[in-house]
Amino acid sequence: MTLAPSALAYVPFVSVENMMGLVNHIGIEDFLKELAVYIEEDFKRWPEFDKTPRVASHVPGGVIELMPTADKSLYGFKYVNGHPKNTKTGHQTVTAFGVLSEVTTGYPVLLTEMTVLTALRTAATSALVATYLAPKNASVMAMIGNGAQCEFQAMAFRALCGINTLRLYDIDSKATEKAQRNLVARGFEVVTCRSAQEAVEGAHVITTCTADKQYATILTDNMVGAGQHINAIGGDCPGKTELHRDILLRSDIFVEYPEQTRIEGEIQALDDDYPVTELWQVMRGEIPGRRDAKQLTLFDSVGFAIEDFSALRYVRDKVAGTAFSERLDMLADPDDPRDLFGMVTRAEVAPAN
Repeated sequence: MTLAPSALAYVPFVSVENMMGLVNHIGIEDFLKELAVYIEEDFKRWPEFDKTPRVASHVPGGVIELMPTADKSLYGFKYVNGHPKNTKTGHQTVTAFGVLSEVTTGYPVLLTEMTVLTALRTAATSALVATYLAPKNASVMAMIGNGAQCEFQAMAFRALCGINTLRLYDIDSKATEKAQRNLVARGFEVVTCRSAQEAVEGAHVITTCTADKQYATILTDNMVGAGQHINAIGGDCPGKTELHRDILLRSDIFVEYPEQTRIEGEIQALDDDYPVTELWQVMRGEIPGRRDAKQLTLFDSVGFAIEDFSALRYVRDKVAGTAFSERLDMLADPDDPRDLFGMVTRAEVAPAN
């Protein structure tokens, strides 16, 4: 016999197809702006969350991570990998999925793809932070590393900061050609550059987003001037950096969660007690962000679980009552909660006569 699942067995599931449909239904820039509101709300209540550095398993060729956090009502986590050489075999460098659950019952209330969603939340976080740290009236951004994250960053910085001129550079010219094609189609003014040095000339914001898992020097000290804002998002695990140490020493450094950033971020090159500013305190108005036009600011971004939590909350709210999710029979729900075995045996198919 076949037993129909009960209502409690179903969990809303957002597939890649539905996520793309949701994003395009809302509009990418509106999606990014709305998502940034959720992220800012959660940063402003940062002390309410359970926080821990992500749980990382470093494996041959990359890393696989779990990123958990919770407040008093909801628990969220993301599974994510980072394998820089994946593109050589036709695989994505980063893939992810996430779960949001109610803490009172432990029951999941959302299961969703997060490969697309992570790209969006990373970009929304970068641009949100830039509203506090970038120079006033910034209009030009250098983008060093033109891979999968490039266009999302550009869209977010236009949506939240008004930046529409981009200077692109990547050691892979095909990546730059791809980014230029996509971004020109979106109405950006795009300048392709022959070097990172050329890309940063005249830029108010510098975004570095490279993938190699190694100590690298994408920016040297002489390339960065007073008054710029650096959005460093490529270094996100031990042994992976993008900036020369001297840049750090003359920057005001802003981070998400110091306990994680000191392990994974640019500041892994500095002493463990080197002073940094936590962004939640800036967003709450407790500590200033950009103070003057000559200040060099650095967002040492590694990504933190609360940003994923915000993204999960946002998607749960947006898909409710729409066709952008499907019901997934995910949770066993026997008539008698103590009789899971009985549910299994009652579902056994009777032998044919």
